[in-house]
Amino acid sequence: MILPTIDAVTPPECPPHEKAPVNPLPHLEDHLTRIAEEGFTILPDALEPELVDEIDEALLKLEHDLGAVPADNLFEGARTLRVYNLLVHGATFEKIPVHPNVLPVVEAVLDPGLLISSLSSIAIGPDEQAQPIHADDQLIPLTRPHVPIICNTMWAISDFTEENGATRLIPGSHLRDEAPNPLEHYETIPAEMRKGSVLVWVGSLWHGGGANHTDTRRVGIAMNYCAGYIRQQENQQLGVPPGLVKTFPRRLQELIGYSVYNGLVGHIDKKNPAQVVLAENQGVDMVWDLLKT
Repeated sequence: MILPTIDAVTPPECPPHEKAPVNPLPHLEDHLTRIAEEGFTILPDALEPELVDEIDEALLKLEHDLGAVPADNLFEGARTLRVYNLLVHGATFEKIPVHPNVLPVVEAVLDPGLLISSLSSIAIGPDEQAQPIHADDQLIPLTRPHVPIICNTMWAISDFTEENGATRLIPGSHLRDEAPNPLEHYETIPAEMRKGSVLVWVGSLWHGGGANHTDTRRVGIAMNYCAGYIRQQENQQLGVPPGLVKTFPRRLQELIGYSVYNGLVGHIDKKNPAQVVLAENQGVDMVWDLLKT
């Protein structure tokens, strides 16, 4: 099978003087169509260059301070540095889940009741091999294909090229009636994109990190979301201390899980978790109240 190239979703090179981020929302329907049909899209140059550099610097310091080292398994990578639960590591990372050029796209794929599933960094080092092909919803026992329950994003903190480990994709694989076998080899295409761009894909898409054949690392932020009715990959309520959450803007609190999905899922004794745990003045309209006598 000959796979299509990804050039169709990669814009032409911007002139060097054009520093402003590109708002993808005027083309939202095009992005949503591509996600529905191919399982992914790229938001070119969606991030402010200053924010990207800020994240890069903060991540390098964090890796140093934590003494981060590669894992000892093929999935996370033997030459890849990862840092999880980034929301506890400073205000820089708090800007990521609520970015106005990215969150609305994911909300349109799932719905506004979505949650942060996980927030982590992935720095693929030189000589790293390709990650096994997988689907992010692979462990959830649902018949395939199914409606999107996971929508993930990869922020390009460095350029993503085929040579340095750009994410590998199989377009349209989210529509298959099976999940991939991580032990098998599949034909894929690289999601090449410039620093400051964002890859968005649904959790059923078959994909994996690429091999890095260069002498520099490929740095990305994995900002992952899930529907408000399934469990988050990282336990946000326990992993992020309530005292810290109280300092977050309200939308970020909601995304962590201090919210109630569709007037039912996530309440505490018919109260909003933000009211019970954070002492915030946040009520909730329970769905049951629609059936008052």
